[in-house]
Amino acid sequence: MGRTYFVEEAIGQYLSDLSTNLKPYVTGLLIGQCSPQRDYVIRAVRTPPKEEQKEDHVSPSKLASVDEEWITTHASQVSRMLPGGLLVLGVFIIATPELSKDSQNALRKLIFSVEKSLTKRRLWKPAEEEVSDRAALQICSATKKVVCRTYDVQDPKSSAKPADWKYQSALSASWLALDCTVNVNIHIPLLATSPNHDLEKNTKNGLNRWSKQIEDSVFLINGQIKDDDTELLEGQKKLRGNTQSSTQFSDVKVLTQLSQSASHRSTATVQVCSGSINLKGAVKCRAYVHNNKPKVKEAIQALKRDIINTLSDRCEILFEDLIINEGPHKKNFEREYHVLPQRLFVPVAGSSVMLSDYKFGDEATGEIQERFVEMLDQSVQAEDIHIAEEINTVDICPVTDNMDDTPQKQVTKATLLLKLQQNMVAVNMCVLGFFCHLLNCISNKHVNE
Repeated sequence: MGRTYFVEEAIGQYLSDLSTNLKPYVTGLLIGQCSPQRDYVIRAVRTPPKEEQKEDHVSPSKLASVDEEWITTHASQVSRMLPGGLLVLGVFIIATPELSKDSQNALRKLIFSVEKSLTKRRLWKPAEEEVSDRAALQICSATKKVVCRTYDVQDPKSSAKPADWKYQSALSASWLALDCTVNVNIHIPLLATSPNHDLEKNTKNGLNRWSKQIEDSVFLINGQIKDDDTELLEGQKKLRGNTQSSTQFSDVKVLTQLSQSASHRSTATVQVCSGSINLKGAVKCRAYVHNNKPKVKEAIQALKRDIINTLSDRCEILFEDLIINEGPHKKNFEREYHVLPQRLFVPVAGSSVMLSDYKFGDEATGEIQERFVEMLDQSVQAEDIHIAEEINTVDICPVTDNMDDTPQKQVTKATLLLKLQQNMVAVNMCVLGFFCHLLNCISNKHVNE
């Protein structure tokens, strides 16, 4: 039996408008949430036209000319604007009848390309039981016929499976939200062997280690530790009524474990470094989950991924900005302070879910509004833009002392213990020699007396 997609009713009108205004075809992304029982689609977003298409007001006439790279880039940009729990879960094509035969092949290619691009950026791995089906939606612009199929993106040889596409009013009007603020103080060494001080690569490696700490953290929901398989709303009153959007928030505290368990064997690594990167601040994190008896593990998993994504995405945005302003090959390596972009949230009409974005301090409100129109095809009022947090910083600090070119050394625990024992022997010999000298002095004094 195929999967069932429950779809926000307003999406039907949005897709219908696209089929009327844009010919011969238009592509776009489906945004929503997967769950073991069913999937939810709360937004559909068309692929923005390229600059030359805007100027000429002309769309490509054949599906063979679908710009795969442009669509995957759009998907990457959109994924940054999604809070925890939401993801790009499919692709759609609206095409004229004469192009319908080629639509399914084009959709299949796009689904795997988009997923490959998004997976490459992630610092977390999907769980074994996680839903890996992605939706391929095909709509005929003439007949309005909707055909939905799915592909398993974990299987490159996956064939299409039929899926149900069902519209539902006020689908996400009362979804549940989990909020937390995570204090960040990450110290990332810059290896002396790293060519040209590859800041971005070193930062990603450091964030990768930090993400594992987040994965292993303990999450308190409204001050309680809850079993993974219990319902998130167990013991709470569920909000009723779907006529107006209303959000039920849960406050979450993240407790990071300070040390590994005794069963883990540790190996110390001594590395020659040319400096360090320090990420400091407090980041606002948020995740949304459907209100159909969600499990605690679904909610915590969504929030964990938002914590990891939001810091990783900000660093990516910062490095992209530095490349634009300073060039890809910066020669001087001096101490620098940079400010990470701040997070903001914007409401979605008729939904309790808010979309996310990031802004630098000098970025005007108009630029944010333009980005929402371009990336998410959504108009945003200035008063609806909510800045979520204070400033977070990146301190890039070179080592000022002269350093030799000694290669990095791997030092095992046993080696360190041996060195420590040798040092202790040396100290003991010094102490023994001191006492011997002291006794001689006392003996000589008594003799003289």
